[in-house]
Amino acid sequence: MANSAQARKRARQAETHRQHNASRRSMTRTYIKKVVNAIEAGDKEAAVAAYASALPMIDSAANHGLFHKNKAARHKSRLNAKIKAMA
Repeated sequence: MANSAQARKRARQAETHRQHNASRRSMTRTYIKKVVNAIEAGDKEAAVAAYASALPMIDSAANHGLFHKNKAARHKSRLNAKIKAMA
């Protein structure tokens, strides 16, 4: 348990940041799932549109430290490869 005022404030900040990061992480995963669902449905136009909207979210999450940059690149690469394979 935090004993000093500084430690109590840090605990409050950590909880706020944890909730904010969880929300951003969940939103990014949702955008990725939209692309995957469109690919599985076989709708290339919807998949391309979902991929275009997911790219900024994935990059933003990586830039804010929610995901490692390599993980973001891996997601983008695999989604793009699946979309190209639909043709």
